Amino acid sequence: MAASESELIERYFRPLSAARADVALGIGDDAALLTVPSGAELVLTTDALVEGVHFLPGAAARGLGHRALAVNLSDIAAMGAVPAWMLLSLILPAADEGWLGEFVAGLAPLARGYDVALVGGNLSRGPLSITITLAGHVPPGAALRRDGARAGDALYVSGTIGDAAAGRELVQGLQPAHGQPPQGQPSQGQPSQGQAVRALDAQLRERFERPQPRVALGQALRGLASACIDLSDGLYADAARLLHSSGCRGQIDAAQLPLSDALRAYGGARAVDLALGGGEDYELLFSAAPAHRAAVEEAAARVGERISCVGTVSEGAGLFVNWSNGTAMTASAPAGFDHFGR
Repeated sequence: MAASESELIERYFRPLSAARADVALGIGDDAALLTVPSGAELVLTTDALVEGVHFLPGAAARGLGHRALAVNLSDIAAMGAVPAWMLLSLILPAADEGWLGEFVAGLAPLARGYDVALVGGNLSRGPLSITITLAGHVPPGAALRRDGARAGDALYVSGTIGDAAAGRELVQGLQPAHGQPPQGQPSQGQPSQGQAVRALDAQLRERFERPQPRVALGQALRGLASACIDLSDGLYADAARLLHSSGCRGQIDAAQLPLSDALRAYGGARAVDLALGGGEDYELLFSAAPAHRAAVEEAAARVGERISCVGTVSEGAGLFVNWSNGTAMTASAPAGFDHFGR
């Protein structure tokens, strides 16, 4: 006999209700009661993952558990906030306890790593869908926003970009750009070319399936970054959004984009296109005044994050990309993934 809704909640989700002094009432009532730190501003975000839209049917449950929380943590990171509490709405075709166990195995380490308590939610039957609402807090007036960039600021991005887009193509079964490696015997003790290619491809898959939110970096940038956004729809689209919100014009230097060796091996000539338009990197794009350059670099180093200066902000509107051959790609309004677009 299948477990009841209440039994599933107790078995799989009660353990995620971590003991936090600021949770007055968590799982088990009509709503949660939370104590927000005195004087702090509440930060709220929500994201849904829907089968067939955000992930392929049959996608590994463990990866989905990690990803569902990670994309919300990335929004909190972009605000420079501290994550604290989450609600989970999980719609399942059936009470598959094997799937639930794997899902929680992906979700739990990330939740515990960021001291996020599950304080409630909903479990029901239907087409597979995962929605997390994540709440956090930030000191008054300290939140990073999209609308603060000013002419003269530099544009920075964390980590490397384009990897997740390449990983998504691999997960979808598209042929890698580098194709099959040539046949031959490797030197003794050395990996074959095929093994090396598979290792690089595995790195790209990992970046797509298990994004790493830059929460510590977001907090370190409070008081230094003038504007910030997380990269969910691609550098080009999200930079355009930040600039549009700030009422500024910007330029990105394609030669300065931080590209991983794995992306270069996979994408070849397409690597820059994947970095600009691929999306789902969940890195941070932020602007900062030149006077803060040393402090920004020091803050990133302090939390162990790589950052790269990829462009500048100027007066006007729109975004353009400088290519090595001197040509430019321009846009005057934000663009990107649209669930209802054509």
